Amino acid sequence: VQLQASGGGLVQAGGSLRLSCAASGRTFSSYTMGWFRQAPGKEREFVARITWSSVIYYADSVEGRFTISRDNAKNTVYLQMNSLKPEDTAVYYCAAVYLGIGPRRSDYTYWGQGTQVTVSS
Repeated sequence: VQLQASGGGLVQAGGSLRLSCAASGRTFSSYTMGWFRQAPGKEREFVARITWSSVIYYADSVEGRFTISRDNAKNTVYLQMNSLKPEDTAVYYCAAVYLGIGPRRSDYTYWGQGTQVTVSS
């Protein structure tokens, strides 16, 4: 599986962005898809995930502001980010694991290249 993340950019605080992650392969619906982010000098952290059975989880820091969704027909997972804050600035990565639950970063088998999100104050 190859993952291609896109949609990052520069936005003012309070603004919105939608990230996309397109996956190759024919069994996309069987993958749990996750979004992680890594700010400079910090470890990569969990943001959101949607399981192969469409159960959704969010990090507390983004709950109520971010929405993860998937379109299995397009082999794509999305992250809608609203009410962005400067502390959301990071490189955002999508990740995939086959038939997994994926609560941990180490659970994921495949990673995209990352897309930069910068939120100015």
